[in-house]
Amino acid sequence: MKKYGICLFLLLLTSMVCLFTGFFVTRNKVRQEEAIPNVTIETETVTEDRVVVNQKKVEPVVSTEETSPAKRYYLVCEDGFLLVFCEDKATVCLYTHMPISDFPQTEQDKLREGIWFETMIEVFNYLESYTS
Repeated sequence: MKKYGICLFLLLLTSMVCLFTGFFVTRNKVRQEEAIPNVTIETETVTEDRVVVNQKKVEPVVSTEETSPAKRYYLVCEDGFLLVFCEDKATVCLYTHMPISDFPQTEQDKLREGIWFETMIEVFNYLESYTS
């Protein structure tokens, strides 16, 4: 019986050494990268009313809102999904990836014709009121 006790001890010792070795070899090392000077990394922005979403700010963002004329936005259904166009109805400002089927029938009819909004914030509020 003593023979087996020593074998069991060696088996457990070998298992523990393998476990710790595997842990230290496979653990992820977290590395912090230095920021590049004078670079702004953006994931999504809204330039209206100086609202910026998900942006790591490295340098100040200059808004030209004071010099540009007021914009209007056109929300309309294209191929079953909602798109936001600028005032010229040719430039796409936002792909929403929202199907029109998520809206009530009366709103679907309005969206097929198109709805004008004065600000992008109004567009977001409208979309949020029907999707949340």
